[in-house]
Amino acid sequence: MDTVWLQDFLAVIREGGFSRAAERRAISQPAFSRRIKCLEEWVGTPLFDRSSHSIELTSAGERLKPFAEEILRQLESARRDAMSAAQAATETLVFASTHALSLTFFPPWLRRLESDKPLMASVQLIADSMVRCEQLMIEGRSQFLLCHHHAAAFNRLTGDRFRSVPLGTDILVPVAAPSLASAELMENGPYLAYSAESGMGRILNAAWEQNGRSLPPEPVFSSHLATMLVAMARDGRGLAWSPLSLVAEDIASGRLVKIGLPEDEVSIDIHLFRAKARQTQTAERFWQRLLRDRDQLAKNDSSSSVTRAGHSS
Repeated sequence: MDTVWLQDFLAVIREGGFSRAAERRAISQPAFSRRIKCLEEWVGTPLFDRSSHSIELTSAGERLKPFAEEILRQLESARRDAMSAAQAATETLVFASTHALSLTFFPPWLRRLESDKPLMASVQLIADSMVRCEQLMIEGRSQFLLCHHHAAAFNRLTGDRFRSVPLGTDILVPVAAPSLASAELMENGPYLAYSAESGMGRILNAAWEQNGRSLPPEPVFSSHLATMLVAMARDGRGLAWSPLSLVAEDIASGRLVKIGLPEDEVSIDIHLFRAKARQTQTAERFWQRLLRDRDQLAKNDSSSSVTRAGHSS
């Protein structure tokens, strides 16, 4: 069995069809189809239902999918671990991050970590949409993912294969240019929306559904980039929900104003995800450091609470 077959299998699922998957994999469709057939012969049963117009997985394909993802992720992790062992002098921590947090959270967080103790490793950051960042983690091409998180929102990094630690909090706030501020804006728009690739869009939809809130009007503009929606809001194009960390200075300076009521805001967490499976030695040392820092912070908070209680009694 060739691992290329597994990559082809997942490409069909990701791209939604054989033609697009073959194009993405830079191979002719007949050759691509032959490789899929080889995988199905190796498994011993069809993996795709070819009787319908759209490509759908058979029950065997559904069962194989998580194993294929994990096998490829483990192989990539093993490759990185071997490289780390052979290149100890150039050890690297690889982070994926959604765009907004790569600008607002990652630089000061990294600076704070390094001020306490040097990381003794180089750092690589890949900033992309949530969908792409999740794929990098599933494929094992990133060791960590920094992203916004909401308990009600769907996440492909499921608890059976990935874990996370909270690093901070943020708030999604509705904002617009002062020239658009009105009581009708929240209900009637114009509305600037997150596209399907955005994790922020998932969070908003999940929070609204959880609270029984109706969806906003049809958007006049959409993007997976919070920074782009904020830029359009500054330009007076409509109402956008943005992380407060991204627009705090705009609100303070008057370039943007909050719209609506406090209950229109959505509280969110900032999490760092990793695979449960063993990572490189460098990544494991970094993770253990984060856990120690978290436990120490919790201990300090607990001690402070006890001290305050003692003074008040």
